[in-house]
Amino acid sequence: MSRIGKQPIQIPSGVTVSVNSGVVKVQGSKGNLEYLVDERVSVEVKDSEILCAMKDESVDQSRARFGLVRSILSNMVEGCGTGFKKELQINGVGYRGQVSGRNLELALGFSHPVHYPIPDGIQIDVDKQGKVTIEGPNKQLVGQVAAEIRDFRPPEPYKGKGVKYADEVVRRKAGKSASS
Repeated sequence: MSRIGKQPIQIPSGVTVSVNSGVVKVQGSKGNLEYLVDERVSVEVKDSEILCAMKDESVDQSRARFGLVRSILSNMVEGCGTGFKKELQINGVGYRGQVSGRNLELALGFSHPVHYPIPDGIQIDVDKQGKVTIEGPNKQLVGQVAAEIRDFRPPEPYKGKGVKYADEVVRRKAGKSASS
């Protein structure tokens, strides 16, 4: 039995949770999220706590999904209350980004600018130093958007140019002249 799945989820003030026929709806100041719970796991709300339980403990799939459902619901509650944030850093001469409408325009050394449509529920901000801040209530979507933006030009090991996570350390290599 999952140790994570057994732990109750505390619902902070300002966040409301409702369960209706297998659909969990979480509403808060940062946004609203819905999740269709696996039919092998039951979810109930009792006085500012969310409790998860397995319907049939003998089935392997219910044990596998038990901790997953609890973690997803915990992330939903945290995201609707405080939100999630990822920061990227754009490094390189002439590399920059700007938000225009619901598009992120990036100049990353290609012969053309890269246009990235910003998904619903995500806010992106770019400052003058090339720091890209991605915020939203959905942890999975925030991480996915950050990974997709980084994939346009990952940091290269020789000069460190490219898009990297703010806390990422790029392992640098010596060039040809330094090795001889």
